[in-house]
Formats: sequence, C-alpha cells, structure tokens
Amino acid sequence: MNILLVDDDTELTALLSRYLERELFRVTAVHTAEEGLEEALSGRYQAVVLDVMLPGGNGIEILRNIRERSELPVLMLTAKGDEMDRIEGLEIGADDYIPKPCNPRELSARLRSILRRGRSHDVTASTLEIDDLVIDFDQHTVERDGELLELTVTEFNILAVLAREAGKVVDKNRLAEKSMQRSLTLFDRSLDMHLSNLRKKLGPLDDGSPRIKTVRGVGYMYQTGQAVAKA
Repeated sequence: MNILLVDDDTELTALLSRYLERELFRVTAVHTAEEGLEEALSGRYQAVVLDVMLPGGNGIEILRNIRERSELPVLMLTAKGDEMDRIEGLEIGADDYIPKPCNPRELSARLRSILRRGRSHDVTASTLEIDDLVIDFDQHTVERDGELLELTVTEFNILAVLAREAGKVVDKNRLAEKSMQRSLTLFDRSLDMHLSNLRKKLGPLDDGSPRIKTVRGVGYMYQTGQAVAKA
C-alpha cells in the first residue's frame, strides 16, 4: 500500500515513515504544497496523509484541488484543538483527520481503516436500485438518473449502509462502525459532516424531501420506498 505523506516537519515525517514502513506501508514523504498536490494526483498512491499548514500553500486548498479531480482517500493532520480546520476538511471531502502531535500507531490504524472502507461492501448483490439511484458495489459507483456522482469512499459506504436498510433507522454508532470502520468518540462530528456532504451530492427526492432523514437521538434513515437488488 503506497502512502503519500505531506508535511513540512521533516523530523515528524521521518518518524512516521519509519513506523509505517514497519507496518508494511510504502511511504513517500514530500514537504511543500506544490509537491504534495503533484504527487497526490500522480495515481501512484492508495491514500494521502496531509498536513493543514504547509510552505507554499494550505492543506485545505490542496484537498480542494484533489477532490476536484480524484476520490483518493485523504487523512488530514490538524493542530490539536483546531476544530475549524477539521470541520472545513471534512466539508471538502477529507475521509478522516487526526490531531498533531499524532501517535504513529493511531495513524497506522486510521489509514488501515480508510483503506478497508474502499474494499468492504458486505453485500451479496452487485447492484442496488433505489429511486433514481443505481449503486454498483463492484465498481464502487453511484449513478442518479444515469449521471455518475462523485462520492468519496466514506460517502459511498454511508449510502450503501443506509440504502440497504431503506425505511429503517440505522443507529448512529452502528452506521459509523459499518461505514468508517471505527466507533465515534465524544464530540466527534466526522459522520455528521460526511452525511451533510452526501445529502448535497444526492439532492432531494422528487417531492423535495431529503433522502436521508435524521432521527434525533437515534440515527439516520434513507426514507423511500422500494429498493431492488440485482446480482
């Protein structure tokens, strides 16, 4: 698994690279915004670990540029306690975040979690048709009225879980575990941000109502009628 690490702290990147390589990742480290964007779009990596503050640019802008052209999984490194950077990153399409200084073991676990999301669908049918959506689990794609939607790995998995249980409320923690491969922590808003992005991309139903309903204190529900699974 090839990982791109973008951070201007050379001591930190050396430490993280050594640990991740012992965990059988192949790591390339770059230290500027320009190098980070160029490498991220090269197609050589399975995931990117991206610092927010970089020489020559901002990690948030790099993420924005990546998301305009790629659904490559991105884990953001944010300053400890800087909630606004985390929220902005998740809004733009980051798959996860971890505060600095970070524990290399936690970083490795978060990376493996992100990478598992792209491979695990937990479905028997290869496609699911629901309303005007066609969800293809083999290709990891979603079409709405024939138009391909650009979803991140996490957004796809959230939709897959909710669509398969359309009309039923899915507990918030169970949704996080099945779609993000981890439990939520106190004050963790990452699932909410991914859901907000997903709602915007899916758009409303024909009657103007939201496809994904929040059931306060319980979880979320894809509120529609029939879903048809196809082998």
